[in-house]
Amino acid sequence: MPKDIHLRDVKDLIGKEIGVSKWFTVDQSMIDRFADATEDHQFIHTNPERAAAETPFGGTIAHGFLSLSLLSAMNYDCLPRVIEQTMGINYGFDKVRFMTPVKSGAKVRGRFTMADARFRGGGMLMVTYDVTVDVENERKPALTASWITIIQFDPKDRPEDG
Repeated sequence: MPKDIHLRDVKDLIGKEIGVSKWFTVDQSMIDRFADATEDHQFIHTNPERAAAETPFGGTIAHGFLSLSLLSAMNYDCLPRVIEQTMGINYGFDKVRFMTPVKSGAKVRGRFTMADARFRGGGMLMVTYDVTVDVENERKPALTASWITIIQFDPKDRPEDG
């Protein structure tokens, strides 16, 4: 996949896996910072001793929303940049499923398949990605999601066939 693509080429990517990110380590420090930011200090995330003794996980696990929030970093790591893009906007999710807990110290990566791309208005392209977050050495993914983003661009850059 090229590092940069033109707006006119985006629709050719529908149905294709267009990026697999590098592995990101989800360590206890990251989990603790996320707990502080979200005020979610449930012991399964922040107390390694208690989580090891009282849960089936063998220790602490990342918040599901932490795993989900890493999609932004994964996106920046592996998806091609649209040359004409002036701004990217997170529009939301149609579906998110948390499949496997991410244990403290685990590595995760994102896999992105472009499910759809539709022009909306003069300077917007709505892109839907089917995303899977893999956990290293785990059979099931951490999560799957249908993620919708908007690529903002100058309307004069819109392709003739778009």
